[in-house]
Amino acid sequence: MDSSQAVFEGLMKAGIDFAVSVPCVNLAKLMDMIDCNQEITHIPVTREEEGFGIAAGAYMGGKKPAILMQNSGLGNSINVLASLYKLYKFPILMIISHRGTEGEFMSAQVPMGEATPGLLDTLEIPYLNPKTPEDALKLIPESWLLAEMGGSPLGILLDIGFW
Repeated sequence: MDSSQAVFEGLMKAGIDFAVSVPCVNLAKLMDMIDCNQEITHIPVTREEEGFGIAAGAYMGGKKPAILMQNSGLGNSINVLASLYKLYKFPILMIISHRGTEGEFMSAQVPMGEATPGLLDTLEIPYLNPKTPEDALKLIPESWLLAEMGGSPLGILLDIGFW
């Protein structure tokens, strides 16, 4: 099964109906799939914290949001995650292209790649790290339920090897 297709189908099974995204080469095919789908409203944004703000509003309006982002944007998002999302217990699925992991060709991505799990731990944001498309297809729908029940963001870290 294609990795992008598995993530897309997982989002559909989870009932995600609103997505914001920041450009990422690994997520481009997934973003195209979402754009071609009538059930998910997709809003491209220029910065992660902008996306989190828009997604919070969508959640308050009754939507089930996700953000598609690269892990390098996690650093940009710490304040909005710690203040808005944790304080008000908003759920969101964070579909994160986890750059800087094994197989990364760009050395500048490695430091943030190594820091990403620790940053999520520090923010007390649970995350899963599916290794295969089949794992993603199974875990993503369950992840939305965990995020919603816990009133918390939940990260799905998709390493270089996943793609």
